[in-house]
Amino acid sequence: MAGKLTYKEAGVDTVKAAALVGEIKTHVQRTQKQRQLMGAFGLFAAAYELKGYREPVIVTGCDGVGTKLEVQLEHGRVEDAGKDLVAMSVNDILTTGGDPLMFLDYIGMAKLDDELITRLVAGMADYLEDCGCILAGGETAEMPGIVPPGVVELSGFAIGCVEKSEMVDPTSIAVGDVLVGYASDGPHANGWSLVRRVLADHAEDFSKEDVEALLAPTRLYHDVVQALREGKVTPKAFAHITGGGLPENLERLFQGMGADLEIPVWEGEAVQKLLRHVDEESRFHTFNMGIGWVVVVSPEQAGAACAAGPGGTILGVVGRTEGVRVKVKCD
Repeated sequence: MAGKLTYKEAGVDTVKAAALVGEIKTHVQRTQKQRQLMGAFGLFAAAYELKGYREPVIVTGCDGVGTKLEVQLEHGRVEDAGKDLVAMSVNDILTTGGDPLMFLDYIGMAKLDDELITRLVAGMADYLEDCGCILAGGETAEMPGIVPPGVVELSGFAIGCVEKSEMVDPTSIAVGDVLVGYASDGPHANGWSLVRRVLADHAEDFSKEDVEALLAPTRLYHDVVQALREGKVTPKAFAHITGGGLPENLERLFQGMGADLEIPVWEGEAVQKLLRHVDEESRFHTFNMGIGWVVVVSPEQAGAACAAGPGGTILGVVGRTEGVRVKVKCD
């Protein structure tokens, strides 16, 4: 009669998984400097008291890193994958005018890799610490036979809160309002199926340094939002420029209106090499084209909005013609 099997022999080590929670505790603790959980980290659910809000409205976001993760792992940019994971969801929370309060992650792999997981969490904690958001918990799943070896499944979930009276209201947008954009740090975590195809088909055109430049993590825009608050600028809408580029991400804000935008040249040798291999129309609907965040403000506040963050520039004005059309400024 064959011997009885253990869970570990089936490919899952629960003891190792439990020990990993203790190993990442230091990273978790540094995300609780501005805000703290009710109760200890590591319980079955995380709790946060909304005692600072009068009329709290909960806002949520969920996203991943997409196919960029494959290239990040190939180039050892594990911490950056953690940063991307946070930024993709936290930036969405910020578009409501809300505060990012808690973040949870999901990591799935064939076999637990302590070093890789710890580095991912370290990257998450770097960005979460920056914006005062708590790493409240998550799930690390060991799934032999389901997740192929060398593959990592990665998802992030953000929870935020905003005062009901202070929620950003895109229905307040009017003809004549101004769109101000802020620089991205690269393609961020969108369009990487196309980037990977270009890198595969034209590998000889891209140095290691070029690829490293393209892999810059998604920029967190909490600094811009905070500067706008401090400058008494009232945003009528925020847009996080992700998949679909400027047209698709901005068109959702307008009801019966639109805009014609002129954007600066997307600076950087690596991105210019990339664009040489991409259809001239498709690029505007795939990449952020150097603008990762947009705020819509009244005309009298446009100057203050431009000063709220690096790369702040006026892109265009809200008009009566529906749709968003984008072109690059000529020198």
